[in-house]
Amino acid sequence: MTSTDTAPGAGTPPAAGRSPAPTSRGPWRLAAAELRRRASALVALAVVALFALMALAAPLLSALGGWGPEEFDPSAVDPYLGGLPIGPLGGMSAEHWLGVEPVTGRDLFARVVHGARVSLLIAFSATAIVVVAGVAAGVAAGYFGGRTDTVLSRLMDLTLSFPSLIFMIAMMSVARDVNRILLMTLVIGLFGWPGIARVVRGQTLSLRHRAYVDAARVSGASHLRVLVRDILPGVTGPVIAYTTLIVPGMIATEAALSYLGVGVRPPTPSWGQMIAESVAFYDTDPMYFVVPSLCLFLTVLAFTLLGDALRDVFDPRGGRA
Repeated sequence: MTSTDTAPGAGTPPAAGRSPAPTSRGPWRLAAAELRRRASALVALAVVALFALMALAAPLLSALGGWGPEEFDPSAVDPYLGGLPIGPLGGMSAEHWLGVEPVTGRDLFARVVHGARVSLLIAFSATAIVVVAGVAAGVAAGYFGGRTDTVLSRLMDLTLSFPSLIFMIAMMSVARDVNRILLMTLVIGLFGWPGIARVVRGQTLSLRHRAYVDAARVSGASHLRVLVRDILPGVTGPVIAYTTLIVPGMIATEAALSYLGVGVRPPTPSWGQMIAESVAFYDTDPMYFVVPSLCLFLTVLAFTLLGDALRDVFDPRGGRA
């Protein structure tokens, strides 16, 4: 062997076509990359963002349209035809972009965007209550075990055993002269926390005997420190996924209560209330029924598709039968 010979592989470039070793990426980057590969998740995220922005910018959008959600336009309806909108497709025109309500002549675009604000505010606020209460109960039950687990698990079972919709209707019907949005948020959140609590409890049970958790306890770390630094990061992924799946249920529940007449009261707009009022005109003015129903359908579908994608990414075993 001559002096110019080298050991095999030493100082030689990688073979052609061979890619260098991949760099390690964190779980959040891997999750984001996985979501970007799913067309349905990207479309759902775009729809969710659109409705969220529409709800946030509701006053600006209604001002841009030139009508408030409670303004009447008698010139847009025909009093000789029972108050039906004048013009095609429920009175759609350059002045009323989505048409008007029959009889009242209120602008449907302004009602829809403000209804999105009310519906999403209640849904997101109730979901926040559910997630905070559910995560706290689930982590406490799974980590401490014993009597704590027994009491919290029985409380979950008791809450789940209630016919929640009937109790919501009863509670909303009895309460008077209160903030309806706040009351609906609390009532819906009261019955929604056990589901996510069970998910978090199971995840915590699988984490509490991991080596790094035992090492933290042996080193003298307090229970609170172990929960915050070691347990909560491990349940964050599934919580995010299931939170996204909770939101469409909250939106549908608010719409159902408003549809039944025990939710948000007029003149405050909400999608469920608008659908209830449009039933009387579905054959003469179908657009009055279609517009809020389509908004509700698209929002619930988008959150459901996004939640399914997040669950597959963060908790793939949880989505399998």
